Amino acid sequence: MEADTVVAHEVPEPEVLSPASVFTPQVISLAALLVAVVLVAISVLLARKKSAKRGDAVVLAGCSDAGKTAILTTLAYQQTLPTHASMQTNAALVALPSTHRTLRVIDVPGHPRIRGQFQEHLPHAKGIAFVVDASTVSRNGAAVAEHLHMIMHALTSLPPSRETPSLLIVAHKCDLLKGTASASAEQLAINRVRTILERELEKRRASHVNGVAVEGLGEEDAGSELGGLECTGNGEFKFAEWEGGEVGFVGTSLAVGKKASRVEEKSAQGDGLSPLRDWLEELP
Repeated sequence: MEADTVVAHEVPEPEVLSPASVFTPQVISLAALLVAVVLVAISVLLARKKSAKRGDAVVLAGCSDAGKTAILTTLAYQQTLPTHASMQTNAALVALPSTHRTLRVIDVPGHPRIRGQFQEHLPHAKGIAFVVDASTVSRNGAAVAEHLHMIMHALTSLPPSRETPSLLIVAHKCDLLKGTASASAEQLAINRVRTILERELEKRRASHVNGVAVEGLGEEDAGSELGGLECTGNGEFKFAEWEGGEVGFVGTSLAVGKKASRVEEKSAQGDGLSPLRDWLEELP
């Protein structure tokens, strides 16, 4: 018998690729491009989500005849026009040159029957500017505080997932006050508005603590309790200690029929709205 012939087959050795042959400049460039695209997409999504949570508008609120519509027309059209008490909401885009962006400003009427419409715009608001006539607040402080209380209650009632809009109290028409050697008309207006509102809001806070109904809530809200005035301390209500967040104050004024002049440098000149414009530009 013939011996079986064994044929040996050579086993090919596996080819080992060097890193240099795999990570070619073209592959590295493509991977870097993909990573950059993913990072940009994530940044855009996060920015949109944050913008949606923060809002894209500013609400002008306050009692009737406080000067809200005149402020809106001056901000939007650089001219202060004669106005009358509004019974409908007005809105306009306001250019912010320093930040190269525009902001939607909404003027909500201050009439007691329709002033609650501000809540319709609250989900889209990044800030609320509450306008107070500094020249008359000593006579109608209780009504102004009632209106402001509604807004503060709404802000403190927002869900935790919603960022609280910034709150600014505008002491308007401060040009009707006479400044002194130690304080400007703007500072006097701010001090007057702050003092009167703190006093009136303390009355409303104390009435809730003592179980006394607060007047002026309207028929729909007569049986409800309006909170939102809690402070970190145990003393009287103070804006500086309000648990709802930081409250800013500015003094403003306007001359009806005068064309506004926006100066680039921060100064006391201009149309009297420079402090308000600065606040708008600093909003996130």
